[in-house]
Amino acid sequence: MSQGPLVVVGDSLLDVDLEGDSHRLSPDAPVPVVDCSRERPRPGGAGLAAMLAARNQQEVVLLTALCDDDAGTWVRRLLDGHVEVLTLPADGATPRKIRVRSDDQSIVRLDMGGGRAREAPLGERIRAVLRGAGTILVSDYGRGVADHPELRRAVQDSRAPVLWDPHRKGALPVHGARLVTPNEREAAALAGEPDGPDGLTAAARRAHHLVRGWRAAGVSVTLGELGALLSVGEDTPFLAPANRIPDARRVDSCGAGDCFAATAAAALRQGGLLREAVGTAVDAATQFVADGGPASLHRHVAHRDPGHRDGYAAGRVDSSGWGMVDAVRASGGTVVATGGCFDLLHAGHVGLLQRARSLGDCLVVCLNSDASVRRLKGPGRPIVPAADRARVLQALEPVDAVTVFDQDTPVHLLRRLRPDLWVKGGDYAGSDLPEAEVVGRLGGQVVLLPYLSGRSTSRLVSAAREIG
Repeated sequence: MSQGPLVVVGDSLLDVDLEGDSHRLSPDAPVPVVDCSRERPRPGGAGLAAMLAARNQQEVVLLTALCDDDAGTWVRRLLDGHVEVLTLPADGATPRKIRVRSDDQSIVRLDMGGGRAREAPLGERIRAVLRGAGTILVSDYGRGVADHPELRRAVQDSRAPVLWDPHRKGALPVHGARLVTPNEREAAALAGEPDGPDGLTAAARRAHHLVRGWRAAGVSVTLGELGALLSVGEDTPFLAPANRIPDARRVDSCGAGDCFAATAAAALRQGGLLREAVGTAVDAATQFVADGGPASLHRHVAHRDPGHRDGYAAGRVDSSGWGMVDAVRASGGTVVATGGCFDLLHAGHVGLLQRARSLGDCLVVCLNSDASVRRLKGPGRPIVPAADRARVLQALEPVDAVTVFDQDTPVHLLRRLRPDLWVKGGDYAGSDLPEAEVVGRLGGQVVLLPYLSGRSTSRLVSAAREIG
């Protein structure tokens, strides 16, 4: 049986970037005049967390509150096709955050709309989704969703691990959350030290205090360029350092916290330990910022890299490659995909990936999750967890993107990916591929490639056990 969806619960906003050039001051005030040439809307708040989670998860449900106005309609449209959206009623106007930007710098931010979730019965569909959730991510932006009494009870009663991303003006986390992820200032305010000092020592003390107060399994304080500090209530915390961003003066960190929370929630859904979840989330958030932060959500053309064959840089658009796939398809290129467990990578795997990449303009690897591998291969597998298998595959030159699926077959994923070519090794027969029908129906072609004989993960596992 597949895991339940990653359910994101919280307040959604409409974020808009107005971008342009500024070369003069206004004649009536000492302020820059920005000639805006681009307007870039995107979901904000819980909507952004859900969209980021959907880049790595195949099933994401967003439970949020949206007003019946133009901004609410925009949020729905932006999320359509990425996540399933279930809404609570809301009063007022959908919150909007508008940034005016020039030369990759924000000049001013305008906050508008005071809409809040209205207390109303949840409805059976929402209750059923919460009961069947694989993981629940509460993305609280202080607009009332996390304060909803019935919703809080449903989250508290759920058997799924709960990750709570708090807000200084929002609700306190439910007791027993698996992980709570305040930033440094939020941790200080929630610990009763709003004007207290910053730094690792202070963060460790506050995290330790909050773990006990909330009876949480762990509290991770995000520390910007330092990474994140995790406390599980013991004396010595765990620090996940962030990789250095080359030109840190020009980074846009907007949305990095949502990326951190979404990635950590996805890791918990896969059964990851708290340290693994926090470490993976730090890496993802750092890469998100290095890729341009929220601007990476608007890219329509893949980054070009002269050192990479055909110019498409591996994994540069986003962590699961959806932006890259769209860019390749829009330019008339060929999208190639393959799938498998890739547990204990060997020469047969590498040869298959090299041949598959040579057939098109990008290669996406659909990777079985740990739960999927166990169902297919037995309780002793996988040997290597999904996060590590994905990281090794992504480091290979032929691979442009890796995305993980939980089902026994990648049919659900292929309906979204729509590859031109679906490639498998020659040890399969056409009748062995349940994906063949859906690929053909979507206009793609299934091809079998030569496979190096005598190479298999099962042989490696057996040989290792004999040696042991």
